[in-house]
Amino acid sequence: MEFKVELLEDIKALLQNHNGTMAKKWLKSNEVRELLGISPGTLQNLRINGTLPYTKIGGVLYYDQREIMEVLERNKVNKTF
Repeated sequence: MEFKVELLEDIKALLQNHNGTMAKKWLKSNEVRELLGISPGTLQNLRINGTLPYTKIGGVLYYDQREIMEVLERNKVNKTF
């Protein structure tokens, strides 16, 4: 019983520390395209021009979710109408 209570407390702590951010650290190309609403060609251009950092393992490209959010914040445009 003690183990169950301790386990539940640990799970609650993890969920509270999560703070609504995405659960996955590394995203594949299709997930990034869906997240940003862009085509495969646009994603390739973002890689080529260095806008979006990535890691390649084997033939699979991975993108750090945190870095994607940082790129979005850095390029944010505040327009007042």
